Amino acid sequence: MTIHVGNAPCSWGTLEFGSTQEDRTGFKRMLDELTESGYAGSELGDWGFMPTQPDDLAGAFRQRGLTLTGAFVGVKLEDPAAHTPGAATAVKTARLLAQCADRLGSHIRPYLVLAADNGSDPARTLNAGRIGPGMGMSDDEWAIFARGAEAVARAVQAETGLRTVFHAHSAGYIETPEEIDRLMALTDPALLGLVFDTGHFAFGAGSGDGILPALNRLAERIEYIHFKDFHLAVGQRVKKEQMDYFQAVGAGVFCELGQGCVDFPAVLAWLRAHNYRGFITVEQDVLPGMGAPNKSAARNRAYLRSIDL
Repeated sequence: MTIHVGNAPCSWGTLEFGSTQEDRTGFKRMLDELTESGYAGSELGDWGFMPTQPDDLAGAFRQRGLTLTGAFVGVKLEDPAAHTPGAATAVKTARLLAQCADRLGSHIRPYLVLAADNGSDPARTLNAGRIGPGMGMSDDEWAIFARGAEAVARAVQAETGLRTVFHAHSAGYIETPEEIDRLMALTDPALLGLVFDTGHFAFGAGSGDGILPALNRLAERIEYIHFKDFHLAVGQRVKKEQMDYFQAVGAGVFCELGQGCVDFPAVLAWLRAHNYRGFITVEQDVLPGMGAPNKSAARNRAYLRSIDL
């Protein structure tokens, strides 16, 4: 099995925050443009963006020859009261993923992509990309967070057989390299894997310099990859002007692939050396109205072809 390249609804302005149903590109047009741009798979996007009946969802993917690669679910994991409803949402989402994959006859199983409730904490949202002392969780909250992540992953595995991978994400409680390392140390690898997002890692770290060391350090936990770039000069302006996360995205902190500081040829070489299989999902986080997503998606795909992917 070789490495395949997919994309996601967030590249068309469909984010878990920052967009509304009214200003989104419809899922049919989004999938058409994704396919026309040369991608082989897509994530689900927010619940309700695509069909929530497995036959309808599988039909949309089969018509375009696409693989369903995963779905993002954010949960306020530091709050124990959120664990049970969060697990229920994750299981509902994972059940749709599994049923759709079964109907497609796909040998690639989609992932439940778990994250914190990003964008909900004012301090973390305001200081995305520049998290400092006093902005993190207490030891008790860390323990609760880890237990919650495991509980979600355990429920998803028991009910659907799918794996859960955690997504470290700007404006959430797991953003910096140190926070990623700590969560992995607190959780069971038999339950929880890691999706490594190059752009969010670089933004949280302040540069792309630590990506390869992090890949080496976290190699046994990494199961899925997101390719996103980080514009260092915009990141520096974000810090100088004290932009919040949404302002940073609007300013283009996550630029098109090859325009930022992430060394994608080196990351791809690492993945091949470590026998990575499955999908790399491109994410070009945009807010509605930012440019032409189909053209951006095509340029990103062309860049990846230029580095032999």
